[in-house]
This record gives sequence, C-alpha cells and structure tokens, in this order.
Amino acid sequence: MSIDVLTVSSKGQIVLPAEMRKRLSIGSGAKLAAYASDDVIMLKLITIPTERDFSERLDEAREWAASVGYQESDVNDIIKEVRRKKRL
Repeated sequence: MSIDVLTVSSKGQIVLPAEMRKRLSIGSGAKLAAYASDDVIMLKLITIPTERDFSERLDEAREWAASVGYQESDVNDIIKEVRRKKRL
C-alpha cells in the first residue's frame, strides 16, 4: 500500500496520481463512491456489471429459486410478505 498526499483545488477537486489510476484501472469517466467517517475519506471504485455479468447473476438466482421450490408466480406474494414485515 502506498500513501500519496493530494491537494484539494479551489473547486473542491482532487487529482488521483497517474500510477494509482493505472494500477487500479481507473480511466476517464470512471465512477467512485466516497465514504466519510470523522476525518477519514475512503474512495471505492464502482464497477458497472456487464450484460454478461447480469445474465450470469440472473441465471444463479433462477437456479436458487428452483432449488428452493419457488416459481415465477410466487414473486408477487414474496414481495408483499417482505413489505409487510418491513412495516412491522
């Protein structure tokens, strides 16, 4: 792990060092989430799933649903039950 000192511009902007951007594959237009706690700021790279990633997760969810006996017709009832529990 390396530590870099960054300077905040008059517009509140910072520049991530080139070596850091390269190592983390952060290109122009990349999205970062910023978390703040007391005097600590943490940045987390947000990676948008590809269509293939989404399709794979959907297939996993379908396999799980089938393994526990859920069918598509059960979805509305499950949603209603979760919402009911949240209101309690």
